[in-house]
Amino acid sequence: MLPIIGASILAFAIILERFWSLRRTRIMPKGLLQIVVEELRGNKLSSERIRAIASGSPLGRILAVGLTNRGQSHDLLKERIEETGRQVVHELERFLNTLGTIATVTPLLGLLGTVFGMIQVFGVITSVGVGNPHILAGGIAKALITTAAGLIVAIPAHVFYRYFRGYIDTLTMEMEDQSIRLVENVKSLSKPSPKVSNTRTVRTAT
Repeated sequence: MLPIIGASILAFAIILERFWSLRRTRIMPKGLLQIVVEELRGNKLSSERIRAIASGSPLGRILAVGLTNRGQSHDLLKERIEETGRQVVHELERFLNTLGTIATVTPLLGLLGTVFGMIQVFGVITSVGVGNPHILAGGIAKALITTAAGLIVAIPAHVFYRYFRGYIDTLTMEMEDQSIRLVENVKSLSKPSPKVSNTRTVRTAT
């Protein structure tokens, strides 16, 4: 039971921490892309401003990489953004492997405790026989408690593990979409203006 209790405390702490860290307002501040694009079009993005954007949120970190490398080629710009995006997603997934491990291991710990309990029950049967069913029933019930405790911890842990996985996938897709829109705006601003021809058509009088 002690490992199961410890796993339950750890799982509860991870769930609370992930709920706090994965708040949408923290990951993707509303209107950030629009503000960045307006500042980009107005040529108001200094180095200090880009550093502030990068430190403000995970999405800002990705956008800041695009702004820093906006003078590079299209392929190199996308590569820098994708590399930073992978790092950001890895940070968003922090502790999820631990939560998934708890969901997998705690039922096994409960089953192991039940096996040890049943071994003790059979030891009692060997010593006193089967004449007292109350002792046997109490021993079996005690042995099954660990299995129940393992399942009680594992089921919520698995539910929240799957929830956070799906939620992070959604955030990843939205951040990817916003980074693509930033690249499109950067490249549209970097295109040279079309030249206006000053040649005049000379009409020949016949």
